[in-house]
Amino acid sequence: MSTAIRISEKLIYEARLISKVKKRSLTGQIEYWAQIGKIAEENPDLPYHLIKEILIGLEELDHGETTAYQFES
Repeated sequence: MSTAIRISEKLIYEARLISKVKKRSLTGQIEYWAQIGKIAEENPDLPYHLIKEILIGLEELDHGETTAYQFES
């Protein structure tokens, strides 16, 4: 179910630029930012790069792509 919302023209402009670079739709880019923001608020001690890696890992698991993690020494 989708709902129409109002957001600033500045945010739309920025999302449109980034969406082209990241090969996402405008809606997909805004949803991605919202997802990252929600996760960051719920987990204030996690840096962005770790949140991103966790999301990538979850997506890989959903697609059956699993490998053993190699810890750096």
